[in-house]
Amino acid sequence: MFTFLISAIKIIFLLGFLIFIHELGHFLVAKLCKIKVNEFAIGFGPKIWSKQGKETKYAIRAIPLRWIC
Repeated sequence: MFTFLISAIKIIFLLGFLIFIHELGHFLVAKLCKIKVNEFAIGFGPKIWSKQGKETKYAIRAIPLRWIC
């Protein structure tokens, strides 16, 4: 049971990292094309953490299921 739990946590973190890299690609291409990005967030739902940059608000949200949307 313990090894299953560890494996599930590893998969969740791996998927989260891959999703972050994918979304970061969208963000960087938009910036390179001079498109204004209002917010760059991972997940959806209520904000856990956010920081306002010069032009973009960066956020981590409570439900990290970005791949469903």
